[in-house]
Amino acid sequence: MKLKSLLIIAALLTTLSASAQKTLKVVVAGLTHDHVHGILNQYGKGTVDIIGIAEPNQKLWDKYSKLYNIPRSLFATDLKKLLSTKKPDAVLGYNAVALHIDLVEICAPLHIPVMVEKPLAATLDQAKRIKALADQYKIKVLTNYETTWYASYKEVYDLTAADSVGTIRKMVVHDGHRGPKEIGCSNEFLEWLTDPVLNGAGALNDFGCYGADLMTWLMKGQRPTAVTAIARHYKPNVYPKVEDDATILIEYPTATGQIEASWNWPFNIKDLEVFGSTGYLHAFDGTNLQVRLKENSSITKKSAPLAEPTNDPLKYLSAVLNGSLDESNDQASLQYNMIVMEILDAAKRSIKEGKRIEL
Repeated sequence: MKLKSLLIIAALLTTLSASAQKTLKVVVAGLTHDHVHGILNQYGKGTVDIIGIAEPNQKLWDKYSKLYNIPRSLFATDLKKLLSTKKPDAVLGYNAVALHIDLVEICAPLHIPVMVEKPLAATLDQAKRIKALADQYKIKVLTNYETTWYASYKEVYDLTAADSVGTIRKMVVHDGHRGPKEIGCSNEFLEWLTDPVLNGAGALNDFGCYGADLMTWLMKGQRPTAVTAIARHYKPNVYPKVEDDATILIEYPTATGQIEASWNWPFNIKDLEVFGSTGYLHAFDGTNLQVRLKENSSITKKSAPLAEPTNDPLKYLSAVLNGSLDESNDQASLQYNMIVMEILDAAKRSIKEGKRIEL
């Protein structure tokens, strides 16, 4: 009897282990976001099972099927039709930000979770509709940010949560590069990224969302009290329709945040500074971190790699879907990204109206 019980337990553990390690089955919606190279590289390594790709531009079928040896049978022009025959664990959005709402409109009634590339939506109204659908059909809608997988940023969060630098007083985030055209983004990406409707703005949405998300995370989901923003158009000949530089000041009851988002940096930059009442933290990039707790004492170190499943968007998504990880207070959560959209919306209104916007 004991042997039989042990065999049953062993079989159950084997089943659970296999389930935990199951390769995620996904449908890719859109190929116009250049971040799609990441998921297609994963497909080539066998770490994700892409069971369908919905993209209306059939020229991109040729491009990506050749680049990543993807069977033509996986491609389709229409997501809704594709999902009538395919049952993925999730749909991953790599299309224009303004079209994220369309993905959720299709996926929510089918009870299919969605993960989109940042930001959640082009407008606050679109985000509210996404939230309503997610709540109605009880699906997960996550937003993927590159900086979510930065070990140095996680260490900044952990240090502030442990009160190592006292109360957060000021946060500064720089995000951007020389410009999407200047760094060689694809024409399909540029077409919507530089469009005020399809992207919702220019550099403000493209890079401002990072800072808004990080500050919401560091402040543990606290909504700001006010937002003030200014925008600049330094390269109207290159980006005639949208601003290419934005500065956003965010007010909290006990802290302020400053977001500097630009397509005009002389180099690529994603960094994060936190000034506490007793110390200072500066994540220079995804790995390197400066910790300064005393006036004349400073340590620069490399942060330890993130632990699974919080080190990779696919592993993270899988853990959220199987219920082993609660994403509610994470950078990817719908809860936090609704606040991000409020901040971006207030920033746009501040620029338009030339005044501080109270929330």
